[in-house]
Amino acid sequence: MKIIRNINDLKSSLIKKREAGQTIGLVPTMGALHDGHLSLVKQCKQENNVCVVSIFVNPTQFNDKNDLKAYPRTLEKDCELLELIGCDYVFAPSEEDMYPEPDTRIFNLGSVAEVMEGVRRPGHFNGVAQIVSKLFDIVMPDQAYFGEKDFQQIAVIREMARQLNMQINIIACPIVREADGLAMSSRNVRLTTEQRQMAPAIARILKESLNFATSKSVQDVQKWVTKTLNDTPYMRVEYYEIIDGNTLQPIKEWNDTDFPVGCITVFCGDVRLIDNIKYEYKK
Repeated sequence: MKIIRNINDLKSSLIKKREAGQTIGLVPTMGALHDGHLSLVKQCKQENNVCVVSIFVNPTQFNDKNDLKAYPRTLEKDCELLELIGCDYVFAPSEEDMYPEPDTRIFNLGSVAEVMEGVRRPGHFNGVAQIVSKLFDIVMPDQAYFGEKDFQQIAVIREMARQLNMQINIIACPIVREADGLAMSSRNVRLTTEQRQMAPAIARILKESLNFATSKSVQDVQKWVTKTLNDTPYMRVEYYEIIDGNTLQPIKEWNDTDFPVGCITVFCGDVRLIDNIKYEYKK
């Protein structure tokens, strides 16, 4: 495994692979890797000749400076994990390399970026589009891998790639969970012992809602999930929206879509956790 910090060095290495007819897969990350990230890397390795993992904590997607400062940075440990599972290249550039000058591009990402996270984290998805488009330009992957925990982010990246006419296959990979159901996240390490014990309630309550979802109204399910979590110690729901999984727009009735998805953001203490669940509904 090669650890590369320079953009031109990575480009030169990958040109040779591409000229040899090898396919290239990319897993963009911000580091602090866990088994969720590693599952993406494993799938990338299975489906491509060359696996590139980027590790870069991207400042332009943080609208909260304290959140950026608190984000864990564990490059040495990350590289050890990636070497164990056979990653080919780790791309770990500096902020100066990725942003030699401010990135002033403004993306019009449409309606998929104007709901949920887009409303509550102004500028976040524009920052995501800035860094992912840069990584796509540098690596020029055939396929790129993202976890479905960030359900809205995948839709935004697909829209960005479509607008820029990037012929890259965006692969959405299933959420990986801890044994107690908590969606794996680099932020989980910031939970106190007590908060960590309560955090699996998010996934548990979402799963419970599957049992009665389509026998109740969309609004009643939203209210039940929100109230049940808000009644749980340390939990405060920022939003719970049930959406059309294709358009990401909120639905009013179950039969508004054949792909209903519940997306939630919860503060556990001061740690912001996200999760989602797919409801079964056939028109």
